[in-house]
Amino acid sequence: MAKGISPAWRFAAAGERPVALFLDVDGTLLDFAERPHEVATPVGLVATLAKAERNLAGALALVSGRAIDDLDRLFEPLRLRASGVHGAQMRFDPSEPAAPAPGAVELPASLWAALARAVGEFPGAFAENKRFSFAVHYRLAPSLEKPLRETVMRLINSQPQTAIEIVNAHYAFELKTPGFDKGKAIATFLSCPRFRGRTPIFVGDDETDEAGFAVVSTRGGFAFSVGRPRPRALDAFARPSEVRQWLADFAESGGGA
Repeated sequence: MAKGISPAWRFAAAGERPVALFLDVDGTLLDFAERPHEVATPVGLVATLAKAERNLAGALALVSGRAIDDLDRLFEPLRLRASGVHGAQMRFDPSEPAAPAPGAVELPASLWAALARAVGEFPGAFAENKRFSFAVHYRLAPSLEKPLRETVMRLINSQPQTAIEIVNAHYAFELKTPGFDKGKAIATFLSCPRFRGRTPIFVGDDETDEAGFAVVSTRGGFAFSVGRPRPRALDAFARPSEVRQWLADFAESGGGA
């Protein structure tokens, strides 16, 4: 967190309008682990999220690269409004199931089979199938980034019938079709009655969040990154523990609605 800027400032900066809060998960609320299924949800975070959501009259949403079912597992028994798989899934009512976002297309099984075979040739790397995106992880072997990327690009170029874009994350990159991203997800939430007319605040940590930073900035809101400064982010938290403390301070303040 930048020296001299208090956590309370980040909500006071929103001015007189009530706040809508959007939160990335991995690398923002939760610390990274070697593999996605190994991340731990710190004690007290679920209660903090629940209290913050009440303070905001429900205008809080998780905007994550994970599938929404996975988010529910991490924060059970709490269910929140959420966007999953980088905007491919949307859930506007916590009591309802997730639904595909407009423009979200599942990637073909043939591409997944080819990708899994290709990544399997690199010890320490692994692929993750999220239906709407395929993630290639190399956290356990950072030196593999360049050869992995070259191999995956050759694979994509060999299947021109499917439009694929690559987005970068922490020691990972993801394959997805164009047409959806976290910025579009946030814009969709802001058009809903629960979020409409509020000042948006989004906290995220990597390149996949930058589309969201751009949207909240153009809507008169505030974007904050984690780990290092990023384009359109007003300031940066040093690590997820600072985000959790900031969120806890807000939850205890009772403000935001």
